[in-house]
Amino acid sequence: MRVYLLIMLFFSGITFAQNTITGSVTDGNKQSIPGANVSVVGDRSATSTDFDGTFKLSTSVKLPLTLKVTAVGFESKTINVTSANQKVNVILKDEETKLDEIVVSASRTPERVIESPVTIERMGIQEIRNTTAPTFYDGLENLKEVNFNTSSISFKSINTRGFASVANTRFMQLVDGMDNSSPALNFVLGNLIGISDIDVANVELLPGASSALYGANAFNGILFMNSKSPFTNEGISVYYKYGQTSQKAAGTNDYNDFGIRAAKAFTKYFALKANFTYMEATEWIAADTRSMTGGSIGHANNQNYDGLNIYGDEVTTFIPNVGQVSRTGYREQDLTDNKVKNVKADFSAHIKPTDDIEIIMQYKIGLGSTIYQGANRYALKDFMMQQGKLEVKGKNFFARVYATDEDAGNSYDMRFAAWNVNRAAKSDQEWFTNYATAYQFSGAVMGTNANESAAIARNFADYNVLPAQISFIPASKGSPRFEPGSAQFNNALATVITNPDLTQGAKFIDHSKLYHSDVNYNFRDMIKWAEIQVGGSWREYVMDSEGTIFTDYDGPISYREYGAYGQLTKKFMEDRLKFTGSLRYDKSQNFDGNLSPRVSFVYSAGESKRHNFRLSYQTGFRNPTTQDQYIGLDLGPFALIGSAPENLDRFQETVNVSAAGQTIAGQPATIGMSGQNAYHNAYTVASVQAFAASANPADLKVANIGLVKPEQVQAFEAGYRSVIQNDLSVDLNVYYNIYNDFMNTSRVISPYYGTVGTDSANPSVQQSYQALAFGDRRVYQIYTNTTAQVSSLGFGIGLSKKIYKDFEIGANYNYAQFDFNQADDPSFIAGFNTPKHRIKASLGNAKVIKNLGFNINVRWNTEYLWQSSFGDGMVPENTVLDAQVNYAFTKLKSVIKVGATNLFGSDYLQVIGAGAIGQQWFVSWTINP
Repeated sequence: MRVYLLIMLFFSGITFAQNTITGSVTDGNKQSIPGANVSVVGDRSATSTDFDGTFKLSTSVKLPLTLKVTAVGFESKTINVTSANQKVNVILKDEETKLDEIVVSASRTPERVIESPVTIERMGIQEIRNTTAPTFYDGLENLKEVNFNTSSISFKSINTRGFASVANTRFMQLVDGMDNSSPALNFVLGNLIGISDIDVANVELLPGASSALYGANAFNGILFMNSKSPFTNEGISVYYKYGQTSQKAAGTNDYNDFGIRAAKAFTKYFALKANFTYMEATEWIAADTRSMTGGSIGHANNQNYDGLNIYGDEVTTFIPNVGQVSRTGYREQDLTDNKVKNVKADFSAHIKPTDDIEIIMQYKIGLGSTIYQGANRYALKDFMMQQGKLEVKGKNFFARVYATDEDAGNSYDMRFAAWNVNRAAKSDQEWFTNYATAYQFSGAVMGTNANESAAIARNFADYNVLPAQISFIPASKGSPRFEPGSAQFNNALATVITNPDLTQGAKFIDHSKLYHSDVNYNFRDMIKWAEIQVGGSWREYVMDSEGTIFTDYDGPISYREYGAYGQLTKKFMEDRLKFTGSLRYDKSQNFDGNLSPRVSFVYSAGESKRHNFRLSYQTGFRNPTTQDQYIGLDLGPFALIGSAPENLDRFQETVNVSAAGQTIAGQPATIGMSGQNAYHNAYTVASVQAFAASANPADLKVANIGLVKPEQVQAFEAGYRSVIQNDLSVDLNVYYNIYNDFMNTSRVISPYYGTVGTDSANPSVQQSYQALAFGDRRVYQIYTNTTAQVSSLGFGIGLSKKIYKDFEIGANYNYAQFDFNQADDPSFIAGFNTPKHRIKASLGNAKVIKNLGFNINVRWNTEYLWQSSFGDGMVPENTVLDAQVNYAFTKLKSVIKVGATNLFGSDYLQVIGAGAIGQQWFVSWTINP
């Protein structure tokens, strides 16, 4: 009983010591300001205003006390509170803060945007709420310097400053400090495991090299997504979006998106937060029928037709007296259900043992189905990625450790699915034998021309059907082609996509993992003459594909990286000139170490220091990815071989020698090949093609391919930022990058037997000539560095101005180009994949009338060349218009938004091989945003 009374007295003491302060925060027009931060000066007690601008704050600080109220877009204000029943009504003045907003990413320390030493883009709460896109992540496309590469309606890859495909390994994305790139693929899967629309606090984007602070992968840009704290953003928030997508290939389909956030600060020491979102839609169907082998579309007039989004017709062979012939393929939309789903959830516990220290334990998981485009098109089905983090952070330091784990689920390669569904009906050998027989007999007996013979031959090879005149031909040993939608097709596809043996199936397995830790300490409270900070990181990759992607046939493969950095910032000339210098050293297990220095100057001119000029030089580097080093994937027409020294021996395959090779060259029926053949015993593809045409061995050229090593860049940047006459924001930047050891892939051809060389008198070299002539050769795609020096140049202009009351107009222009000497490396493919000219504009007003707002965005780009291992082509010029109107119901603490993307536009492309992007409209209802 005594213990019970002591406990009651203790909690009663806490209760009586608490002061509860209520109030509201509005602007000069008496409009409520939701999300304003209200804190007690000198104490950790804090809260934020509700949707109607009201707040309730409990604190143990004795009266009188001082409150500080801040909100993005307004001047901060302090209020003295003298009594518990005092009604606190705060009016904040508007302030042009676009360049005064605080960012952390540019220098790993808080600073105003206007003082950032490098180009930086930012989305705050207001910009996130006003986005015209269905999600805040989609809205990133409206930022200056951002170009999207859209592989799927739910998989968008960010491209800044070029040289990016869908698999953009040059770009890093951090969510609450965690790199959420795939451990196996080494690139970001959009917002699959990112942040919910109602939990995102702000987004910061650095479009250039950032290796000096963030390591190897921050090569061409880095994105920071930060979530809301449960200490300052409590309560339950919910949103629901319904809409429809419309595309020529897919038709009109429903779109649903739901999310809920719950956060509670139980005391000023302890808080919990949870998020859950679910999205479903129909895919932008990829239905490009252009022929990748030239000639007309379809097999009717092109017997070697290979449609871009038709798979199975890549299986091709040369038939004497007939020509080059390909099998009949299947459309991509027949090989997948074209449904997109994404489920995200995260849970975190936050502990504040002192005012300055916070401990965070966080778990995130993302599951879904989408489509990824790499060397092939992949249906990611029931894909899962999860992350767990422990972080301790304080005023001047942080230390975090996290792990990323992924599971490919039921994912499969759609190209292999088509090949092996075809083979389930009839083997390649039987199919081509049927074709050749029917083609030749139809011409000889029926007198048909080439196109007529080809049609008869394909009908027999596909369906075992012959004209009566040549019905004497022996019946086919295989089954007729499985038609999409038939029971035979569905059963064959179901079997193929669950089989990881790519000679019979299409499934790939991935249980790869990533372990990471990093620390940072800022000595600003200990060293006063300059701001000095140091830090470091450690990472381990563990590849576990069971031999379906990597050469991990005998168990997982792992390797490690580590790095350390230091930075000094010093202001001179009455704080007008800010110098920042940093240096980072990184070492990967398989490569020599790299130093990455950065030097920058920011000069603030003018009486109020509002004219800021910046100049920076930095180097960056990019380590070869896990795929660059350890992939060993047979794609049929060619194999991908990573260039880690041990991987050359790990990759092994057995190939079948032709009848001519056995009888004339005296070779066995099968021969073993390894990665050593690809890198050390191969000819260039162009020279083999020339040899095939001329039969002259002098045309052959040995492929001297080096093992891949880290790529380096020197980045020069200058810029200017200012706010002119208090309402015109100006941001100018220009950059020039010089790349050395630019990472590249090359295709080579290795003979099954013999030694490559130019000495035609050497018997072993002569054997290699025979192998090529008999078709005993293997095509490999290997990872290396180009000898050519590559450079890129770009500049951008960003303007923003309030033109009437709260109406704001913005516009930006970006120019980008690259340059290299093709003669230095004739086989080099740049893959710049970026338009030379881009213009974006916006017009909006969050308060047209009370509670009513709108926003309009328009984007335009010139046509540009797309190059990737899946397909090349020109991406046409595009103009895209997005718009939204929103209305706030303050009593319901709700916002209704109606929006549409690609208004009045036709389907347009961003990636050759992916689905054309159609139109989308949506209605969203957000409660307590």
